[in-house]
Amino acid sequence: MNRTAYINARLFDPANSLDETGALLVEDGKIADLGASLFSAGVPQDMETVDCGGKLLTPGLIDMRVFTGEPGTEFRETLGSASQSAAAGGITTIIVMPNTDPVIDDVALVDFVERRARDTAIVNVHPMAALTRGCAGEQMTEIGLLKDAGAVAFTDGDRPLADPLVMRRALSYAHFFDALIVQHAEDRALAAGGVMNEGELASRLGLSGRPSAAETIMIERDLRLVELTGARYHVAQVTCKASVDVIRRAKQNGLPVTCGVSAPHLTLNENDVASYRSFMKLSPPLRHEDDRLAVVAGVADGTIDVIVSSHDPQDPETKRLPFAQAAYGAVGLETLLPATLSLVHGGTLSLERAIEAMTTGPASLLGLKSGRLTKGAPADLTLVDMNVPWVLNPEDLKSKSKNTPYDERRLQGRAIRTIVGGKEVHVSGGK
Repeated sequence: MNRTAYINARLFDPANSLDETGALLVEDGKIADLGASLFSAGVPQDMETVDCGGKLLTPGLIDMRVFTGEPGTEFRETLGSASQSAAAGGITTIIVMPNTDPVIDDVALVDFVERRARDTAIVNVHPMAALTRGCAGEQMTEIGLLKDAGAVAFTDGDRPLADPLVMRRALSYAHFFDALIVQHAEDRALAAGGVMNEGELASRLGLSGRPSAAETIMIERDLRLVELTGARYHVAQVTCKASVDVIRRAKQNGLPVTCGVSAPHLTLNENDVASYRSFMKLSPPLRHEDDRLAVVAGVADGTIDVIVSSHDPQDPETKRLPFAQAAYGAVGLETLLPATLSLVHGGTLSLERAIEAMTTGPASLLGLKSGRLTKGAPADLTLVDMNVPWVLNPEDLKSKSKNTPYDERRLQGRAIRTIVGGKEVHVSGGK
């Protein structure tokens, strides 16, 4: 039996309202015991011991929005390199999007992702399957079969499902299987041609804008369909005050709706685009500061359920171009935690809500057993040094791509040890 004792840790788990100094015992990949009194008489000599030095020991982080290039564009990212990046960021489970080549829209491809992950990844990998064939927005996939094969939710990734009739049918079908539908909410007609947030700054920079209304209008439409069908509906990313307000009202009315937000949308705003830096070109775009403050408040009061990295690696040939021509997307697996902690250090978000939105929140939505410090749960753990200062050097990133909006940023706090199924997959500074 493999046993490891993590002692002198600040055990922190929002799911169990746990915040105390103590120890945690891992046996054969699962949490066997934990608490303030565990090992109070000493640790048995035959047991491997890790002294956590009073640092924060949390459930392993879960990131439910990760784009990779496998299969099809492995030069951008593979499941293996994405998992290395996740481990370095303290993330023990990644949910990969179906927008690959070919699209993950049948059982064989779900099985392919799971087999490749089993062979090459060092963290847990689960796929979301496509909601429509080829993510083309026209013909539904076999939701029941794909769910049985291992798909944890259904989405067309970064492509909004525009046809309301197809969405209604998909929601009705998904409700039958209790499947989660995830929407990239953006009306493409309203956003057409835009490359950044619509407003005064876009006009001054001479760049075409994408209005936040394009996001809110699609959410409002979809919520009417949720009322008709009763299906579970999740907005992948909300970025503006109006969207947060709409979802807050829907929740108050009892609709089964949830939403997420990316760490960049919580910590950056449209002013970061002012230097025409293409690494700041995201979809949806970075919004006005008032919108950023609204989504932070949405996480704080529980309207926004999860925080994601929206990790989207791009190669230099498509990213190092004039802003208007550059590809959308940024890597984020290794900055999800430190970027979110910047809000905690700044006093605008509690540590409890920050950790909950990256652990229990996604685990509950996706039906995962991880995301909490509970006896019998998988020993997926993250040890965090809340206060260590560091400067992000893009060349140090484990991802194949380096398009981070945080390059050369001063950050405070990071994962110093990541454990998946009881096995250490990352130790700060190398093993």
